[in-house]
Amino acid sequence: MDLDTFFVSCERLLDSKLIGKPVLIGGTSDRGVVASCSYEARRFGVHSAMPMRMAKQLCPEAIVLRGNSGIYTKFSNSVTEIIKESVPLYEKSSIDEFYMDLTGMDKFFGCLQLASEIRSRIIRETGLPISFGLSINKTVSKIATGEAKPNNQIQIPMGNEKPFLSPLSVKKIPMVGNVTYKAMCDLGIKHIHTIQKMPMEMMYKVFGKNGISIWKKANGIDNSPVVQYHERKSISTERTFDKDTTDVHKLKSIIIAMAENLAYQLRRGNKLTACITFKIRYSDFQTYTQQKRIPYSAADHHIIPVVLELCNKLYQRRLLVRLIGVKFSHLVEGGHQIDLFEDDDKTISLYQALDKMRERYGDRAVIRASGMSAKSISRWNPFNGEPPPLLANRRS
Repeated sequence: MDLDTFFVSCERLLDSKLIGKPVLIGGTSDRGVVASCSYEARRFGVHSAMPMRMAKQLCPEAIVLRGNSGIYTKFSNSVTEIIKESVPLYEKSSIDEFYMDLTGMDKFFGCLQLASEIRSRIIRETGLPISFGLSINKTVSKIATGEAKPNNQIQIPMGNEKPFLSPLSVKKIPMVGNVTYKAMCDLGIKHIHTIQKMPMEMMYKVFGKNGISIWKKANGIDNSPVVQYHERKSISTERTFDKDTTDVHKLKSIIIAMAENLAYQLRRGNKLTACITFKIRYSDFQTYTQQKRIPYSAADHHIIPVVLELCNKLYQRRLLVRLIGVKFSHLVEGGHQIDLFEDDDKTISLYQALDKMRERYGDRAVIRASGMSAKSISRWNPFNGEPPPLLANRRS
């Protein structure tokens, strides 16, 4: 199930004047990106992930809204609760997309009838339009949902997967991005039926392991299960600046705030990291990353110096900086590891007190003075099994 033009639909519930008008939601600055757009705007060639500046040129009369991620999360949670009550197993893959395993339901209600009733209830109780595709696996269901839109439903009976997929564009296959699509077009592969006729070995020779995955999906083969809880392997955060900068103090402040917030998320999730990665992108779009292995830790005073060290190593060109990012990976379960020679009871008590205040009053209730200039670090719990929130005002 996929909520149609989710952000726009939420805004229209709050303001009925937007109904029937071209609406764009996303970052309003020159570097803003379209996070969602109405079908009225799509007629002008606008689509999600398009630069906002280009979208405004294509559709000058569009109403542009910055969006409110908090409101969208509340609407998403309302839909999630309805699904949670209705099916034995579901997977929330994003803020507006859900997979449901209806295995065995055909013996009682019939899968199509149950799915239709859930969809009708969501529309009735939330007012949000939603579409679904019903089939034997996740890939075919996802593609079918796209074909069912807007605000409709479609069932692909067992055995009809290949005929259904055959006439569609290869771009409809999940994991086929712009680069892969262009490579396929160069080889004369534009429709899924061409892949269906090709031997798997040929796809492997041309596209490697991805070729095998694409071939299977094109033939309607997908054995991936519906998984309600996903264990995270890494956590990260990035910041793209409205204007490229060489302000070292500003960069350092934001980097410290990023690292401090991620370290708190580790402790809150009872996790430790053993690998820290720093990323920087310059105004010419040249992007560099560097990582360093560390002893397992979730302590600010161990992690922040490493992040700053990696930043100092990478920031050598002294060009304008467009983006910076911090990532913690190699995560394992465990509490703070006490350093026999450096840590003492005061240090441990300090972290416990800070984390209690943040848990009660918010992630930014207590912060380092050196990180105060970062005012919009993402605040969410990455270890509760929910997908990360898609910020409506994200930048490219």
